[in-house]
Amino acid sequence: MSNKLTFRPGANPTRNNLLSGQMSGETVKRKLTAILYADVAGYSRLTGEDEVGTHKKLSVGLDLVSERIKATRGRVVHYAGDAVLAEFASVVAAVETAVGIQRQLSQDSAGVPVDKRLQFRIGINLGEVIVDRDDIYGDGVNIAARLESLADVGGICVSGAVFEQVKGKLDVGFQGMGSQKVKNIAQPVSAYKVLVGTPSALESPPPVTDKPSIAVLPFDNLSGDPDQEFFADGMAEDIITGLSKFRWLFVVARNSSFAYKGKAIDIRNVAKELGVRYVFEGSVRRGGDRIRVTGQLIDAETGGHIWAERYDRNLEDIFAVQDEVTEAIVGAIAPEIDDVERERSQRKPPESLEAWDIYQRGLAAYHSSTEEGFKSAIEQFDRVNEIDPAFAPAYAMAAGARVRYILHFEPDDRGRYLSQAREKAHKAITLDSRDPMCLLYDGRVHGMLGQHDVAVSKVEEAIGLNPNDALSRHNLGVVLCSAGRAEEAIPHIDHAMRLSPRDIFFTGMLTHRAFLLFDLERYEEAFEWVRRARLSPNPRSMTFALLTAVLTKLGRREEAQVALDDLLAHAPGMSCAKYRENAFGGSEAMDRFSEALREAGLPE
Repeated sequence: MSNKLTFRPGANPTRNNLLSGQMSGETVKRKLTAILYADVAGYSRLTGEDEVGTHKKLSVGLDLVSERIKATRGRVVHYAGDAVLAEFASVVAAVETAVGIQRQLSQDSAGVPVDKRLQFRIGINLGEVIVDRDDIYGDGVNIAARLESLADVGGICVSGAVFEQVKGKLDVGFQGMGSQKVKNIAQPVSAYKVLVGTPSALESPPPVTDKPSIAVLPFDNLSGDPDQEFFADGMAEDIITGLSKFRWLFVVARNSSFAYKGKAIDIRNVAKELGVRYVFEGSVRRGGDRIRVTGQLIDAETGGHIWAERYDRNLEDIFAVQDEVTEAIVGAIAPEIDDVERERSQRKPPESLEAWDIYQRGLAAYHSSTEEGFKSAIEQFDRVNEIDPAFAPAYAMAAGARVRYILHFEPDDRGRYLSQAREKAHKAITLDSRDPMCLLYDGRVHGMLGQHDVAVSKVEEAIGLNPNDALSRHNLGVVLCSAGRAEEAIPHIDHAMRLSPRDIFFTGMLTHRAFLLFDLERYEEAFEWVRRARLSPNPRSMTFALLTAVLTKLGRREEAQVALDDLLAHAPGMSCAKYRENAFGGSEAMDRFSEALREAGLPE
């Protein structure tokens, strides 16, 4: 969305009075209205390519928009560069006008290459506004502008309030986008995509998005007790809320998924009607003071079960049980979907790959934790940065891949990789400062630079945005470990393992748990944890190094030599100096760690 349209709160004394509830001694004038906000997509790029030609196209486009608005008794409030703000007394007229604009523009540009077309995004909201000298202000206007940024190029996005007023009244369909967290608006906004040219949402189901999408169906109450309905509904609602905090995951809003409550359903039909790739369903059964909650995650394309679990709990505190089970389910679902998405991307032929698929392939390489895997991941994420420079998570992962490559394999050009990681992390935060992944990898980079307080603060902020993300919990333990705060770090590693016991990073969690015990000089306990990490499917170079150090501290020299051989086979370039430089833990712990490795025979 263009930033050229500014609603200027506080631009002059009169407007300051407006916002404080006063206007030159008069009562503030308010009204309920339908607000339409339209903005040209990619206007700066088009202008850079052809300034004069783009201006002519803009003039024609704005004339069309203005004529359509006036024809349906709307009012253009004002223009700002390539953006238009308008209002309507009728919500139906506002949506009808937007549909007419988009259809006409599409028809007029049919013979023009897509990258040369002048295309608008349109957002529509129904809300109360402040009126001052023929202009309108307030959250009602701001929400319309935010909805515009959620619309597809050449598309329309409306608020839930608009959808409720127009559904069934126009010859278009709608696709629910769930509750969207938008900039500078305190509460999430319910949003719907208008399927321009689609006569009926029921006749033409919404398309499945490129990114993973999920519907959480109402839980079945198997208790035979109507009083348990609130618990069953609460479970589903909390899971929807929890999953919505994973910004890479599209979650259907409660109002859409709860339309199936009490109905006999076919999972594939539900997925088709809601336009999702995954469906989660569950049940609740109470017996005495015990309750059983079951849940299963289904791949709607194949009908196969991806994940299923059962939770039995005592009902001493029903709300505490609801929170505990919700956390466990949400923490487990996201990594399972992530795994399936990576597998899906691997099956696509190279010529059909898009940014999301390349990103998933990068994740698959990243998770291999091999030297070649990290190099491939860096290459894939950098490629996504070029294809889609607005996709913040790809910048975060480009930084994260470099951090882990440095930690586990210590390339000779360490400084270059660290500098690149810093640049990528900064770009990710600049694009989306509320994405937990961007925050946690920015924190990891700060930790690598020895800025431990900043690192801890960043990852704590990530957890605040998504408490159910095992990766954020794990990384808080990591940065606390680097800061030499082992006692504080242990509960966070434990929490991460509880959240995601089948996590692809579980080996890393075990290894970090062992290092924290090494830091605390509890070597026998450290050995048990690092032994588990060593026996896991994908041990890291740090796993072999820690096992070497722990066995050396325990005086088990022959076993330490075997572990050292494994380390050098896995990462032949590692040395005591490189481990000290990486500051995996606090300075005192790293001194003991590198001394033990030197004693075992690792080159200085």
